[in-house]
Amino acid sequence: MRHIADGLTYLKLAAVTMIWGGTFVAGRYLADQVHPLLAATLRFALASAALLLFMALSRTPLVRPSTRQWGQLVMLGFFGIFFYNLCFFYGLQYINASRASLIVALNPAVIGLASWWLFKERLGRIQCIGIAFCLAGAATVIISRNPQALQGATMTWAGDLLILGCVAGWGVYTLFSRGLNQLLGPLQTVTWSVLLGTLMLSVAALVSPNVTVAALRAIDLPQLLSLMYLGVMGSALAYIGYYDGIRRIGATRAGVFIALNPLTAVICGAVLLDEPLTMPMLLGGVVILLGIYLCNKPLAQGRAMGI
Repeated sequence: MRHIADGLTYLKLAAVTMIWGGTFVAGRYLADQVHPLLAATLRFALASAALLLFMALSRTPLVRPSTRQWGQLVMLGFFGIFFYNLCFFYGLQYINASRASLIVALNPAVIGLASWWLFKERLGRIQCIGIAFCLAGAATVIISRNPQALQGATMTWAGDLLILGCVAGWGVYTLFSRGLNQLLGPLQTVTWSVLLGTLMLSVAALVSPNVTVAALRAIDLPQLLSLMYLGVMGSALAYIGYYDGIRRIGATRAGVFIALNPLTAVICGAVLLDEPLTMPMLLGGVVILLGIYLCNKPLAQGRAMGI
């Protein structure tokens, strides 16, 4: 039964990364049409509405966090929602999406090393090899898709630093949810962090001269549908699935699934945008899957032996 539960968790995390891969397509569509701060704010306003509606329909009341939990939730909202999205959207003003994806692909390694260092989570040789395979496979997919991904331009360093801020923000959002996930559950943790992050983005949007009522009124139906996908699917549902995966199998093993993001983005681009799908991309995808298998294999073996 435990193996079945683990298998369902793996499938859920794979589905989450497929959703996140699709967000690159939606984000690319919005990039030149909606101001980054406005796009981020609307994305998480829609995510907040979706989460609250789901809780109302399921008759699940919002819990009242303790003082300590409030502090943790504010930190998650700041780093995982506010800080991450500002770094992401503004970073893409300086570097291309492929270069940014290559930097974001460092997430599994950062999460694994930080889990080992901060929380003494076991990081064996096979897991290290698995993480390395994930990084190599992601790099193969990204560079095969865009050979100019590593080429620099003016102010490239600023974009690189901002996207590295995404990696740091997501690491905090992943690692420091551990206690809250166990006490409040994924739904409550995600809902509160998204609500608090949305509040921070809204305040920033209100004081920004680039976010105006005219810009809000200019959003058309295709843009709204893209924002709804980003908010409802890419934020509300995907974040809950990701946090549930962390609660069940740990941050390191859940984090390696992020390496699937470039592959799913490439597949979505091929299906929806008629972009080419080459053999090196598929080979990189196989290497990513092998890395995920190696990173999760020790867990399966340990449970089979009753460890």
